[in-house]
Amino acid sequence: MYRIFIVEDDAVIAGQIAEYLEKWGYEVETVRDFADVMSQFAAFEPQLVLMDIGLPFYNGYYWCGEIRKVSQTPIIFISSASDNMNVVMAVNMGGDDFVVKPFDLEILQAKIQALLRRTYAFTAPGTVLEYRGALLNMTDMSLSCRRKTADKQDADEEKDNGRIELTKNEFRILQTLFEAAGGVVSRDLLMKRLWDDECFVDDNTLTVNMNRLRKRLGEIGLSGLIQTKKGVGYLLGETET
Repeated sequence: MYRIFIVEDDAVIAGQIAEYLEKWGYEVETVRDFADVMSQFAAFEPQLVLMDIGLPFYNGYYWCGEIRKVSQTPIIFISSASDNMNVVMAVNMGGDDFVVKPFDLEILQAKIQALLRRTYAFTAPGTVLEYRGALLNMTDMSLSCRRKTADKQDADEEKDNGRIELTKNEFRILQTLFEAAGGVVSRDLLMKRLWDDECFVDDNTLTVNMNRLRKRLGEIGLSGLIQTKKGVGYLLGETET
């Protein structure tokens, strides 16, 4: 399930977009504090941003530039300011597409789908890191689990127990832990691996990301994969394979 972050100050438009995209299976969140968009961006960790240009406090170009300092998350501008100057400005600031208001929601969804496919579709073969039946695919940023079958006749066989596609932050957390398998990774190191520029990130942001990841790991029987070393950091623990 892809996460989409809507930065739009018209509550009606934002609500209509969110409702439509949720019907397509996306997880959607709309900005709550236009003076501090980056904190919510970091906590929600979207895989695509819909950005209006005219916003309270700072315009969409400003927030696009701030996002580009820390992330390559695709950004689609949605605006009625459709003159060439604004389109060029959007591209120069790091925008990936521009949709003019008013727009058809079906067309917007098609553009979102195409951009997500171009950004996150990885097909080349790559390295897989393994830890006690948990397989971290370094190419397509996915995690899968293999466990022993319950069938006594096939007791030595393994079968896939599930697979989840990881967000960039989820992948980086697991990559860091897998690479340090057997050792403890400090919270400070994880924050540096996740966010090069920590000026807007507080310690709770890492906790939010970690709690979300643990919940997703539980969906494929790996709820015990990440253990907390109180006062120190995190390490890989026992799995339920």
